[in-house]
Amino acid sequence: MRTTANDKDRGPLRIYTPDSLGAAIRHYRTEAGLTQAELAEMAGLHRTYLSDLERGKETEQLKRIFRLLRQLGVRMTLDKADW
Repeated sequence: MRTTANDKDRGPLRIYTPDSLGAAIRHYRTEAGLTQAELAEMAGLHRTYLSDLERGKETEQLKRIFRLLRQLGVRMTLDKADW
């Protein structure tokens, strides 16, 4: 993935809901120039699962993760890795 000046200025993406997680995944996937099929294959996932994530489908796993984060009083952010 390429990093541009805008990416550095943008800051981390805040994740509060399955919708915001999906939007962030889609953002970084398209920024990387990958199709859903390509990213899914690279990550060992089914393309339909990735599609569901990008559309903000609330899975039982995501419900549990967001519930834990709320109970801890923390939020999740996604930021470009420099590795």
